Amino acid sequence: PADETGVAVDFLADPIGGGPGGERILTGHDNGLITLNVAEADSAEREKRRVEMGENYRTLLGHFRHELGHYYWDRLIRDDPHRLEAFRALFGDDRADYEQALKAYYANGAPPDWQQAHISAYATSHPWEDWAETWAHHLHITDTLEMVHALNFPLGRLETVEANDLPRGDTGGELQAAPSEPPTAPESFEKILARWLVLSEASNSINRCMGLPDLYPFVISDVTARKLDFVHELLTDLPGEQGTNRELAQAL
Repeated sequence: PADETGVAVDFLADPIGGGPGGERILTGHDNGLITLNVAEADSAEREKRRVEMGENYRTLLGHFRHELGHYYWDRLIRDDPHRLEAFRALFGDDRADYEQALKAYYANGAPPDWQQAHISAYATSHPWEDWAETWAHHLHITDTLEMVHALNFPLGRLETVEANDLPRGDTGGELQAAPSEPPTAPESFEKILARWLVLSEASNSINRCMGLPDLYPFVISDVTARKLDFVHELLTDLPGEQGTNRELAQAL
């Protein structure tokens, strides 16, 4: 029905032998329908595409979270004048021609200084993609830290800032699940980011000890941190009874 506003996901395969014009199924979002190519579930094929695209990170979960960002831009920002104005002040003018912007990106790549204001090179292509990339990284960060909390991992012993609300477990025994607690006031993204920087640096170092790529191969600049904070503030300001809030919890 035309009034449906939920999310649906299609997992599709490339046509056998290729389409008439050599077409492939492309990951994307269209009015609540997220399309993912099943080939992305093949680690060898996904790695091949990552190298071809010059990316330092490519996962099926990352694709899904990115496309969810496009969906929630439509739901939370597109039709709200105040949010749209704030978005454009930080991410840029979304009215820029999208197709032309992508063509220019694929032809010329990202500017040399892209890390000063974007979480990824692809985020430079268009404000919509900047938003979707930022949204996905907000989910990467908060989901990982929530798992750390659930496992009662003693991140506090790595902490270099005063603010730390995670339980400080005993590393001498097994990890114990943290007791569930009633939700309190939303935590500032500044505190979340402080913990994330410690955890991601430690995780990257551990991976390097095993000859593996960095777990989180990204740089969060001050501008990127403000964009992440924009996403965080938008989500934490949503009324608890709002339908979008319930959909978000189910989707993630």
